[in-house]
Amino acid sequence: MQVSSDKPTPAPELLQLLLFVDQRSSSNEQIRLLRKSLQELKCEYPFDLQVVDVSEQPYLAEHFKLVAIPTLIKIHPEPQQSLTGSNLIAQLKHSWPRWLRSVEEYWLSHPSELTSVETNFQEIPSIACVSEIMQLSDEVFRLKQEKEQMQEQLQFKDRIIGMLAHDLRNPLTAASLALQTLEVTQKAKDSGEPPSLLFHLTTPLIKQARQQLHTIERMIADLLEASRGETSQLNIQPQKLDIGCLCQEIVYEFEPRFHHKKLHIKTDIPHDLPTVYGDPERIRQVMINLFDNAYKYTPLGGKIKLSIIHRTNQKVQVTLSDTGFGIPEEEKERIFQENVRLERDRAEDGYGIGLALCQRIIRAHYGHIWVDSLGDKGSSFHFTLPVYRHN
Repeated sequence: MQVSSDKPTPAPELLQLLLFVDQRSSSNEQIRLLRKSLQELKCEYPFDLQVVDVSEQPYLAEHFKLVAIPTLIKIHPEPQQSLTGSNLIAQLKHSWPRWLRSVEEYWLSHPSELTSVETNFQEIPSIACVSEIMQLSDEVFRLKQEKEQMQEQLQFKDRIIGMLAHDLRNPLTAASLALQTLEVTQKAKDSGEPPSLLFHLTTPLIKQARQQLHTIERMIADLLEASRGETSQLNIQPQKLDIGCLCQEIVYEFEPRFHHKKLHIKTDIPHDLPTVYGDPERIRQVMINLFDNAYKYTPLGGKIKLSIIHRTNQKVQVTLSDTGFGIPEEEKERIFQENVRLERDRAEDGYGIGLALCQRIIRAHYGHIWVDSLGDKGSSFHFTLPVYRHN
């Protein structure tokens, strides 16, 4: 169809086409034939054709909601029309007359705006503008995400600082009192005063001060790990490790706290356990975090059980069970995420980083950590470690 010759000739810029292509060899022939057809039609009426490689500008493909490549789109005059499929050339030849009519209709309906070939068609959308707008939109979206992440990090750090100031007060006070008592005892001893009951408390006081300082050290270590984020590489130094002996040591460290809360601790640690391949300090971090949680969430007079089994020839499984509040089914996976705390625990001390750190450590050992819980009947945390093998 030719545009009527007795009317002013519409400018070429009025008909704008957009051809999406890719680099697949299977579509090369179809694209070549389509280009040839477009070149022939351009002799009938010139148009503006822009070719877009989807691999270079994927956001444009998303913007135009493409479902296949190649795709030819008439973007102006409106309405927009997309042609795609194996019979693309036949569709083009069928649509071409309607496209020319739409150009003429647009030309006749905008006489005051479109008066000559030299007119600058500022109102006609440009692919370059669309491309730039899409890129700017992506950048704005990225910046918004970064802003939200930074705000979350700042809020988390503010919360951590407040909790840290609160949580450090107890162990610092206990360690300070123990040291002050030791100082008084030592002064009395140096002055030649007769022995008092305090002299017999020297060893327990030193032990208490040491335990409290270890508590502070662990808290700081956990915070430093959390500050590095989930994507940072966790530094571990695995070696031959007697997991049963390590667990017994930690139980012994926690016994005074369990006794204070009247918690009953039971252990089931076989004597014939194989050694595991693990970093002693990292596994200690995991155990202490789990024991801390068990102590915190098990009510007065409750029960805690530690058991270890040689599950397979490749894995050893450690389980710590309690008779605490339990964990809702829908929360079992979330509790291992960074900075996540259950709604019921908002008033409790803690940072929401302990279990996330445990998971990172166990995964770094090629192990697995999970939790079983039956409503309010308590929880059982399990993790596995590889059995140590001689090369």
